[in-house]
Amino acid sequence: MIKLIALYKHPENKEAFDDHYFNTHAPLTAKIPGLREMKVTKIIGSPMGGEGKYYLMCEMFYDGPDAFKAAMKTDEAKASGKDVMSFAGDLVTMMIGEEVNE
Repeated sequence: MIKLIALYKHPENKEAFDDHYFNTHAPLTAKIPGLREMKVTKIIGSPMGGEGKYYLMCEMFYDGPDAFKAAMKTDEAKASGKDVMSFAGDLVTMMIGEEVNE
């Protein structure tokens, strides 16, 4: 299982961010062919205290590297990527991971 992880720093306007993320971006992303599961986590704090560096995390699961590569070539993935850059390009860090406890 491969997952694309998106970590978002705290936005200046959390209400506007949430509105766009949950009403526009997440539905666009959910349409990506091959996406098995999408988990969104709102970060509520740090074990060291305070709010921490990140505001939101999204984990998007794919069957494997080939499925992920194929998904990223679709129009739906391109639309999702274009959208995230338009509203959170300066906030988001993305990484690809492989599940090791399947």
